[in-house]
Amino acid sequence: MKKYHYSVVIEKDEDGIFIASCPTFPGCHTQGETYEEAMQNIKEAIELNIEARKQLDEPIPIESVIDEIEVYG
Repeated sequence: MKKYHYSVVIEKDEDGIFIASCPTFPGCHTQGETYEEAMQNIKEAIELNIEARKQLDEPIPIESVIDEIEVYG
């Protein structure tokens, strides 16, 4: 089984729920009541996305380069 690495974004909404997404897979979003739960849920969502793409013989996306930049405002 091939190992993939993807960046995820975790944000806390106004109700305290953690929202998780993976920019490499548009539309791949989930949530959790804790950071850890959101991380586990997004991992499962990505794995299911990869599994579905394999079954449909679609390409598995490669991680885009994500970097940070410091700005002042």
